[in-house]
Amino acid sequence: MKIFNWKMASFLLTGIGISRLGDFIYLIAINSIVYDMTGSAAAVAGLWIIGPVTSVLTNSWSGGLIDRKNKKSIMIWTDLARAMGVALIPFLGSIGFIYAVLFLISMAKALFMPASATYIAKLVPIESRKRFNSINSFVTSGAFIVGPAIAGGLFLIGTIETAIYLNAASFVFSAVIIWVLPDMDKDLKSPSVQTSAYETLRDDWKQVIMFAGREVFIISVYGCFLAFGLFSLAMDSQEVVFIQDVVGLTEADYSFLVSISGIGFALGALFITIVSRMLSIKQLMGYGMLLTAAGYLIYALADSFMLVVMGFTVLGIFNAFSSAGYQTFYQNNVPVEIMGRMTSVIGVIQSFAQIILLFGIGVLGALFPLRYTIVILAVLNLILSLYVCRQLLKPGKQQYFSETTSS
Repeated sequence: MKIFNWKMASFLLTGIGISRLGDFIYLIAINSIVYDMTGSAAAVAGLWIIGPVTSVLTNSWSGGLIDRKNKKSIMIWTDLARAMGVALIPFLGSIGFIYAVLFLISMAKALFMPASATYIAKLVPIESRKRFNSINSFVTSGAFIVGPAIAGGLFLIGTIETAIYLNAASFVFSAVIIWVLPDMDKDLKSPSVQTSAYETLRDDWKQVIMFAGREVFIISVYGCFLAFGLFSLAMDSQEVVFIQDVVGLTEADYSFLVSISGIGFALGALFITIVSRMLSIKQLMGYGMLLTAAGYLIYALADSFMLVVMGFTVLGIFNAFSSAGYQTFYQNNVPVEIMGRMTSVIGVIQSFAQIILLFGIGVLGALFPLRYTIVILAVLNLILSLYVCRQLLKPGKQQYFSETTSS
């Protein structure tokens, strides 16, 4: 068994955590800036489209670049690029220029995410991934809770520009922390045969398709997890409307409920960090997905404040289980040599589906009562979770859930 240096892991988690914290601060600040400039809800809504569109355009080709280049360098340079882009925003007087810079920031993020996922798989041995991913889920939930709170605090004691500059500084700090990490690509060799960009891209996609055809079990299980996430995102996008207009709660109630969900996720991640050795990858995946689906169903059927609180608490806690389980399953079963390509191709498909689904739920919301749409999505998530549990219980699949290098 490879001895894992948890000191290096703490540096990596700190770097990624600060980067994610910066994402949340910047998200709140940029929404305020654009709304103050335009007074238009449509202009603010446009901010939410930039990410998926950039992901489609970038991830279609970035995976091969990430697999062939130094992951640590990509993470550092994309953090610095985001720092520079964020720092420029207060000087831009045009909404068009702001959208253009946001496009570049989103492109840097689209490179950072698969590069960091591949770097984690290289740095962290199989035996330590489950615990690492549990801690990573806790860090993510912490950024989700703390980021908006920091942004709100900065707005109160300073200005939006202050929040923006501190956000830019956080990306620089993240880059410095990542700089001290070991280089996992010292022996990485560039291909000796030069091919055209088209041929390289075609070969990259062909390798991913061949892997998907060869490993149907991995793709079916992980695909269900991604579909589950898309249905959840669609429900989340209508959350404020559902809670206020359908359930009849106030804006203050909604803010409290979002906090409950984030705290639940943090508590769930903290719990599995402590007891990760006692829970198998199968248990994290199966129980996590099934009980998250149950939480969404409680929320979809809720007609009172207490039922919504119950639903948010359950889905928050067990979403942490699901996230850690599926991250570990993915890292253990996708070869690290093609992980960048795999992550990027999945990102393209996911972003396309996200754009279509968010547009679709907006149309359905105009045609049918929102309660029906939310209940249907919650039931679809429950069906997906039951299908995955059935897949996990199939005999002869134990090799996909091994937690030792030798297996």
